[in-house]
Amino acid sequence: MSRRVRRKVANKGKDGVVSLSCYETGVEDLGTERNGVVDWTILPDDTVIHLFSRLNYRDRASLSSTCREWRFLAASQCLWSSLDVRAHKFDTTMATSLAPRCINLQKIKFRGAESADAVIHLQAKNLCEINGDYCRKITDATLSVIVARHEALESIQLGPDFCERITGDAIKAIAFCCPKLKKLRLSGIKDVFADAINALAKHCPNLIDIGFLDCLNVDEAALGNILSVRFLSVAGSSNMNWSVVSHLWHKLPKLIGLDVSRTDIGSTDVSRLLFSSQSLKVLCALNCPVLEEDTSVSTIKTKGKLLLSLFSDIFIELSSLFADTTKKGRNVLLDWRCSKKKDKNLIEIMTWLEWILSHTLLRTAESNPQGLDDFWLKQGAALLLSLMQSSQEDVQERAATGLATFVVIDDENASIDCRRAEAVMLDGGIRLLLNLAKCWREGLQSEAAKAIANLSVNANVAKAVAEEGGINILALLARSMNRMVAEEAAGGLWNLSAGEEHKAAIAEAGGVKALVDLIFKWSSGCDGVLEHAAGALANLAADDKCSTEVAIAGGVHALVMLARSCKFEGVQEQAARALANLAAHGDSNSNNAAVGQEAGALEALVQLTRSPHEGVRQEAAGALWNLSFDDRNREAIAAGGGIEALVTLAQSCSNASPGLQERAAGALWGLSVSEANSIAIGQEGGVAPLIALARSDAEDVHETAAGALWNLAFNHCNALRIVEEGGVPALVHLCLTSESKMACFMAALALAYMFDGRTDEFTPMVTSSESSLKSVSMDGPRRLALKHIEAFILRFSDAQAFAAAAVSSAPAALAQVTEKARIQEAGHLRCSGAEIGRFVSMLRNSSSILKSCAAFALLQFTIPGGRHAVHHASLMQGAGAARVLRSAAAAANAPIEAKIFARIVLRNLEHHQVEHSI
Repeated sequence: MSRRVRRKVANKGKDGVVSLSCYETGVEDLGTERNGVVDWTILPDDTVIHLFSRLNYRDRASLSSTCREWRFLAASQCLWSSLDVRAHKFDTTMATSLAPRCINLQKIKFRGAESADAVIHLQAKNLCEINGDYCRKITDATLSVIVARHEALESIQLGPDFCERITGDAIKAIAFCCPKLKKLRLSGIKDVFADAINALAKHCPNLIDIGFLDCLNVDEAALGNILSVRFLSVAGSSNMNWSVVSHLWHKLPKLIGLDVSRTDIGSTDVSRLLFSSQSLKVLCALNCPVLEEDTSVSTIKTKGKLLLSLFSDIFIELSSLFADTTKKGRNVLLDWRCSKKKDKNLIEIMTWLEWILSHTLLRTAESNPQGLDDFWLKQGAALLLSLMQSSQEDVQERAATGLATFVVIDDENASIDCRRAEAVMLDGGIRLLLNLAKCWREGLQSEAAKAIANLSVNANVAKAVAEEGGINILALLARSMNRMVAEEAAGGLWNLSAGEEHKAAIAEAGGVKALVDLIFKWSSGCDGVLEHAAGALANLAADDKCSTEVAIAGGVHALVMLARSCKFEGVQEQAARALANLAAHGDSNSNNAAVGQEAGALEALVQLTRSPHEGVRQEAAGALWNLSFDDRNREAIAAGGGIEALVTLAQSCSNASPGLQERAAGALWGLSVSEANSIAIGQEGGVAPLIALARSDAEDVHETAAGALWNLAFNHCNALRIVEEGGVPALVHLCLTSESKMACFMAALALAYMFDGRTDEFTPMVTSSESSLKSVSMDGPRRLALKHIEAFILRFSDAQAFAAAAVSSAPAALAQVTEKARIQEAGHLRCSGAEIGRFVSMLRNSSSILKSCAAFALLQFTIPGGRHAVHHASLMQGAGAARVLRSAAAAANAPIEAKIFARIVLRNLEHHQVEHSI
């Protein structure tokens, strides 16, 4: 059965222009499915048009090509009355392709000089409003051509960034070509001379709104000639002669609103303007230091006129504009917007006020002047939140950008003011921002996502964002085809992923896949997107479960691609960090091996250690360190020039950050597990820089440098090099002073390796290429080393516990000694069979100190619960260590430390043997 419905469709008018009208049509079936297949073509025309209106111009144009009917509907005039091309590449080719649809275009927003050049190719003769940003490279010629081709222009806004290449010549061209001009707002022009302003006064009789913002020189006297002006802003403009201003501008017969914010105006000139002007109703003087420092400012007589300044309550001042006294407090702007009865003049004033407030607050947030903490906490945050609810889209965008900006106090270190962030949260700002992020306007989505990202640096705000459903919203926005939206959404996920409690939620929301897809989608020329996506993936990869999801989603390939091909240091740093974190879970997943097997991964990381940027070098070295725990990776890194690169890095980072020092030494530590690599590191000159790093003030550097030197000292030639390069005093110093027990432990083991007698055996066999090592004197360094090895061992000795253990083999007595001697982190060390054999042999050494040291080391490696304790016990059993340990435990001339430690190791071996049999 069919039924009749009345719906809106687009009909073609006499000029071929499509307009909305109503007509009746028969529809057999309005169901959404036919035979289980969705048929979008049966949607009512007005629904299709409404859907089209929610798309950006590129998607709208693409979708219209799917069928004849949609192509017809997509040409509807209402869909092409305004155009926002800021988010996409808009050049001459794109403009030419859109021109047939833009015959009746009235408003356009564009970004950058290339887009400005392309505007004329739209052939939109009825264009009445242009709004451009990123205008630094726009020239007089470009602007002059635009206005010459669009004589119907009523509004021109370029900013808020500075129009550095526009001069008074372009302003004169505007005056000559645009007689209907009503609004002109330009930012950052160097000189606005009298002839340009007088041209506006002469040729633009309808010009009521003027803004020369952040300009260097503006002719004050000439501005007094534009008698039509109702709203005037010179905010941020310098070199103004305020005496001339106060004596001339009060004569402007129609001037209602004046904005002198961020200037050096004083109280005398403010008072004269307010007192003398018959028409002036609002004077905005926010962030005017001279005015605010004047103690007499509170005596200024406003005669019922509105003065907005930082020392006044702006919400209360705004409420004085309304006859209805119930409109008070922080809801004054919202109450006005919701009011059914609106005065036309008041609408003009409030619309202008919203614009100039959003502009001034954003500029103030960008400059972040000192002394405004109270303002931001008591008024500024609430003002920005109120402006975010404006009906003007550009006001909403600037307010959201202001929120993103005013919380940041250190761009380099991503530090924010926690009180400001939490003020936004407490005022309901998170819900407002998320609502904006969900709207269909991409400009608002981008700025809202940016604000959410910056605010989420604060852990409390991040928690609120997650609780309000923000993770799902950001994960959805990360899939946007709009680069700016995707970039800011990825930034939000980056900051949220810093919290361990949010990682799983991001993965559940599909955030991992969305971030990996971003890298492939914007693989070149979009450094911001790539850095944010890689940074978020780096955080997520630090979690074991998320690390697996990153790999499954293709993250290894994506990140290696960035490390290999991207030249932007921010992307390189985050890609290397992500690969380092992926490789850090070697015991629980296969990502470590997978990264190493990805074509070009290791070579790219080795190359990044040579970067001129410290952060990149640090993360690349960290990645190589983690990857070196895999045997195949370790050898591949060495084969790919990794040893030479890392030795060079270690040589150059003595004055670098502790993070870089730690990772450089750590990577060499990881590579030196292989004896061949250890020998190569010594031959490349790696000993001296590691000794230098061992003298670092940072505890973490102590550990990695000592670990590397311990591995190197296993080889007799390296041991001699360490002695020759002054390594013994450096290692002794570590044993004595480091706060890290692990660093002390490995330094002691390195010293023990060097003086257990093997070096003496090999000294006559040193090759001719290493003949300089033959002359090294070992006696003095040996005495120094043994003395401090003994002191180190005694630090873990308890006389009472040793005495009890000496007369009793009871488990409790041995457990007490073990607890005192335990170095918790030593349980993570993994030794080879050769190293275990070396310590077993050391138990037979004639030096009682080395016997004690060997027994102490074997104790650490076999303590039950250690990650590699079973492995070490197996190696010891294979080497016949039990017999040697029993001999050491029973030796009459052995020190008590060696005896007790040997007995404990024997018990550990028995424990692991029983455990293994079970």
